[in-house]
Amino acid sequence: MDTQAQTTLKVGDKAPDFTAKDQDGKTISLHDYKGKKVILYFYPKDQTPGCTQEACNLRDNHATLQKSGYTTIGVSTDDVASHKEFQTKYSLPFPLVADVDKAINQKYGVWVEKERDGKKYFGTARTTFLIDEKGVITSIIDKVDTQQHAEQILKL
Repeated sequence: MDTQAQTTLKVGDKAPDFTAKDQDGKTISLHDYKGKKVILYFYPKDQTPGCTQEACNLRDNHATLQKSGYTTIGVSTDDVASHKEFQTKYSLPFPLVADVDKAINQKYGVWVEKERDGKKYFGTARTTFLIDEKGVITSIIDKVDTQQHAEQILKL
């Protein structure tokens, strides 16, 4: 069961900055993207069915999203090696940030308690933040359609 984010962030808030490694071990920070519109999407786990559908939908619509001025960044708690394997296997044309200490998930309020088969556990609530050129959140999508995610974004 996907649980909605418990984020306290709202449209109009400044997006929390972060610095972390991507799938190539390169350090990236949100502030490096100032002046660009950013799709910051949080997903639970590399190589799982829903996360793969979502990443591939964003990949397949990458050129259209870029034409609309967007840069895409994926975030999960998987490590750099896992992200590299995921990115390579599916030819993902955008960075995947390794948030192994869950600091970015926590800043964005997407590290939540979930329940599956009667067992409670913590994990990432699949959530996307659209951030404008000034670093301000313009939309929060917490009901992500993994098969049509780019279309959801482009309709906003």
